[in-house]
Amino acid sequence: MRVTPTALPEVKIIEPRVFEDARGFFMETWQEQRFAEAGIQARFVQDNHSASRQWVLRGLHYQLRQPQGKLVRVTRGEVFDVAVDLRRSSSTYGRWVGESLSESNRRMMWVPPGFAHGFLVMSERVEFLYKCTDYYSPDDERALLWNDPDVGIEWPLPAGVEPIVSNKDGNAARLHDAESYP
Repeated sequence: MRVTPTALPEVKIIEPRVFEDARGFFMETWQEQRFAEAGIQARFVQDNHSASRQWVLRGLHYQLRQPQGKLVRVTRGEVFDVAVDLRRSSSTYGRWVGESLSESNRRMMWVPPGFAHGFLVMSERVEFLYKCTDYYSPDDERALLWNDPDVGIEWPLPAGVEPIVSNKDGNAARLHDAESYP
């Protein structure tokens, strides 16, 4: 397994070893000891699986009092996956990183607690899986506006295409108004 820090060093791209032959492939998507050796120490308590159609944008979500670390991957299709640092004490507060995750590149992204997370579906359909370090708490969930100019995420949307967002995500807080972490 290869682990590569992104421009936000705590956010990491994981490229698992893939064993492929005429029958198909096998890859290990989580092995606590190997991930710990790579600097990712996590205890997962919940797995989630979502499906979305092209140009759906989910996020940017986070939980304030029960922050979740997320190990995310795509099993069908492709997304542009984004993490935004919401730790006010961090030198990278308000900065973002985005990576392509797909069924063909088989990469995963580690989004630690303290970051907002979201993704844009690039393919006709996507199936997205993520492991979480804390339980989903609807009363604790917050959202950062996906197109906040102060964050400046460069979503790879073709000219004239508007993303499909939920009402909650479309009315989310901007960075200067958002509740964030110390």
